[in-house]
Amino acid sequence: MVVGLARSKHARSGVDWVMKGAGPVPGPQGLPLFKPPYGQLVATDLNEGEILWRLANGDGPRNHPAIAHLNLPRLGQGGRVSPLITKTLVFLGEGANVGAAAIPLGSGGKAFRAYDKETGAAVWEIDLPGGTTAAPISYMVDGKQYIVVAV
Repeated sequence: MVVGLARSKHARSGVDWVMKGAGPVPGPQGLPLFKPPYGQLVATDLNEGEILWRLANGDGPRNHPAIAHLNLPRLGQGGRVSPLITKTLVFLGEGANVGAAAIPLGSGGKAFRAYDKETGAAVWEIDLPGGTTAAPISYMVDGKQYIVVAV
């Protein structure tokens, strides 16, 4: 990110410099400057400190005209995402590129998935009308569990 600074215009402020603007550093041909993965879900054994599995969260720019011919796997994508972890599943959306100054354009996606917590295998997926913008929540009514997420 490139962050612009400017002198504070508030006379009583104790801060001399404030953020004037922020934006992503453009890469070649509109692709990210750094190599993927750009967003991933990682399961770690906290007792041993070892990574159990990892997967790219979202497609990323793999369909960009400059690299579409490479038939790449999911590259992951940035975005503000928050998981919901239940006894057996991890629910995770692809985030959205709204609501924060420092999220690059093209971040986020519409998919919302449930992953097996032990293996990382996707066991359920849906495309939502927009990217997820908050952590999912779970509640139960009459013995039926519901998952809710804001888009």
